[in-house]
Amino acid sequence: MNQTFNFQLSTFNSIMFQIGKAIITDDLFEEEFACNLQVCKGMCCVEGDSGAPLLEEEKAVLERIFPVIKNYLTPKGVEAIRKQGKYVIDSEGDLTTPLINGKECAYVTRDDKGIYLCGIEKAYNDGKIDWQKPVSCHLYPVRVKDYGEFQTVNYHRWEICSSACELGKQLKIPLFKFLKEPLIRKFGEDWYNELEIIAGKIS
Repeated sequence: MNQTFNFQLSTFNSIMFQIGKAIITDDLFEEEFACNLQVCKGMCCVEGDSGAPLLEEEKAVLERIFPVIKNYLTPKGVEAIRKQGKYVIDSEGDLTTPLINGKECAYVTRDDKGIYLCGIEKAYNDGKIDWQKPVSCHLYPVRVKDYGEFQTVNYHRWEICSSACELGKQLKIPLFKFLKEPLIRKFGEDWYNELEIIAGKIS
């Protein structure tokens, strides 16, 4: 894989890098993060005004796995999907998962401790399906936006993730290391290896 690095300063005084088509900022190296479900209760699956972003090719996957994953979802979630479909177009024209009454993702479930979890991921962890969850969920708090000739890879700051930021600092886990698995899933191992090279140069 032919990877290139381009360096420049953004308008927000962040250093930007390019690996292949992907443009990233130094937030991936400078910020520390580790999900803390015991504190946040998985509220990223509930809060917000839109569902999880989906790739076009993920529509067919949701159609294929739904007969299995519906057994992991709440009755309200199944009903929302029955009424709206397994995926929707939101108010901004983006392809997303449907919501229950404009709040939580229709694919969410809840455990006996009150923690919101992804029903798709639960089915995956049980070995029932071969797809973990939408890649946008796997990558969060990083968001990837595709502009055709290039992609932006940005850290999305959200107050409900403050406990993850605190835990990340305690454990000293840089964001790019916390997201190693989903970043490799999205961009490949060669891309991630280039990311590690950059991290080593700026540390």
